[in-house]
Amino acid sequence: MSKHVAGVAGYENVDDTYLQNRKLKPSAGWILLWALGVGAVISGDYGGWNGGLLAGGFWGLAVATFAMAIMYVCMVLSIAELSAALPHAGGFYSFTRNALGPTGGFICGVTDTIEYVLTPAVIVYYIGGYLHELFPAVPVEVWWIAAYALFVTINILGSQLTLRVGLIVTVLAIAVLIVFYVSVITTGSFDSTLLVVEGKPASLGETLDGGWASVFAALPFAIWFYLAIEQLPLAAEETHDVVRDMPRALILGIITLLALSLFTMVLNSGVGEGAAAIGSSGAPLSDGFKAVFGEGLTTQAFTLIALTGLIASFHTIIYAYGRVLFALSRAGYFPRWISKTSSYQTPHRALILGAVIGLGCILLISSLDKIVPAAWLGADPEGNRPEQIAGTLLYMAVFGAVISYAMVMISYIKLRITRPDLARPYRSPLGIPGAAVGAMLSLLALVACFFQPDYRPAVVGVSLFLLIAIAYFFLYSRHHLVAQAPEEEVALLAEAARELE
Repeated sequence: MSKHVAGVAGYENVDDTYLQNRKLKPSAGWILLWALGVGAVISGDYGGWNGGLLAGGFWGLAVATFAMAIMYVCMVLSIAELSAALPHAGGFYSFTRNALGPTGGFICGVTDTIEYVLTPAVIVYYIGGYLHELFPAVPVEVWWIAAYALFVTINILGSQLTLRVGLIVTVLAIAVLIVFYVSVITTGSFDSTLLVVEGKPASLGETLDGGWASVFAALPFAIWFYLAIEQLPLAAEETHDVVRDMPRALILGIITLLALSLFTMVLNSGVGEGAAAIGSSGAPLSDGFKAVFGEGLTTQAFTLIALTGLIASFHTIIYAYGRVLFALSRAGYFPRWISKTSSYQTPHRALILGAVIGLGCILLISSLDKIVPAAWLGADPEGNRPEQIAGTLLYMAVFGAVISYAMVMISYIKLRITRPDLARPYRSPLGIPGAAVGAMLSLLALVACFFQPDYRPAVVGVSLFLLIAIAYFFLYSRHHLVAQAPEEEVALLAEAARELE
């Protein structure tokens, strides 16, 4: 096996068999891609966002959501351009590798991995919460394990099956939300006075006039309305016409999510016992249905159907972590055995590994209060643990995500400047200014992750993991990269061309 050095990295040449054993099958058009993107995020309307009501009050969360909506629009338009120009399974890793070199590509790839492996753990917590409402005798841990087993299996059985199941559950999830919105409005269940959270700004004016701490505290939770739409470029190698379909799916996806986030935040916060109660709920949409229909079969039925939203995201983000682990492993950044594909041409080893890690994290964090003081993990002064498990995992996932957001938008700016000749079938209408605004907002959100002392230990823990991963890269993996991996091959050719100029 021949080797050569390029900058800080050492590359090994592999034969065709290596890549044939790591091949994905094109299965998606723009509709399936839209469902993949929206489905990955839609659980954010079913739970997770509501922690922002306790952190910043309704108005703090509202301003934070507006800011994060701007960030995501800027990012989606930027990556729509990049995904058409660099259509590889690595997604963000591919973009940052081409702009910032192998070190930047690796760091962004690791933060992506953190986001996509931990996000399903947050979602499965809410799946357990909703099912526990219906079947209180069954421990939530049973639901966690069963959910991982079922949906990892579906993902292994083929990307076409995965995407079609994703389309069905995503459409159902949107339908459930629309039913909720219409029910709240037509029954008169909404009451704007219920939006006030004691101790938080009681109006938009108070928030903008000195209540910025509430906005800052709510930023990580506001991100949950949109987090994971950026996974779509990971499907580039499984898309029939990536140049046409990927930008279309990304843009339609973020438009859908913007509308859903507005209705969910307002209508779900202003029903029942109000925003404070919804903020501490493990099943906020279920509590919303109870406020509209009362305790009965109708509410139980909607609670069961509401699982589709959580399932849609859980199912599609399992797809995402499988692809990012696959791409980084295929290129040699992670151990290569992870990227070998099954007879169904799916990365079965990556899918199983991500499930084991995610499930291990939620089981560990759920038992940490027996080992460390509860106040370290989001408990209130009385020792109760509202949203402790979900909030801790959410902060960890968001922390990884916003690092990758900043890096990819910086990469967009650099590639626009240094590689003007790169073919760009789609161009962001916001260009470099849009990417700059998005990058600044993502850095603001990164700082906000350290703002809440309750969750700071979780963020510090992720930071330590990232440092360990970077040490692994410099000590080992950078010397064993794969020159023929698509993301690396394109970057190496571009670097060689620049050296000849």
